[in-house]
Amino acid sequence: MSGMKQLAAFTVAACLVLSLTVSPATAEAEDKGEVGEGLSLMEEGAKLLFRGLMDEMEPALEDLQGLADEMAPAFAELMGMIGDFTNYHAPEVLPNGDIIIRRKVPLKVELLGEGEIEL
Repeated sequence: MSGMKQLAAFTVAACLVLSLTVSPATAEAEDKGEVGEGLSLMEEGAKLLFRGLMDEMEPALEDLQGLADEMAPAFAELMGMIGDFTNYHAPEVLPNGDIIIRRKVPLKVELLGEGEIEL
């Protein structure tokens, strides 16, 4: 498993464990003002776990931010060419690996003269 997949699996497992720690008995004890030390230790453990996860993920998040900053001009240009995505069908992958994105309503082709076509 790759590092990011392991980290995601670990995070899901930690959230599951934390969700199981709040039981009806715990809620009943809180209503009576009898919050045990065990719950407090679980809260501290969860805080440390998530703080550690954030520290571990911070470099990857910074890399993603850098990639987003680099790709922003190209993405803006692409969005200018495409316009509204609702005008297109879902992409199709051809057997040769080409990817085609078809318009739902084709553009009208205008002949300019001498065989030139404007799209």
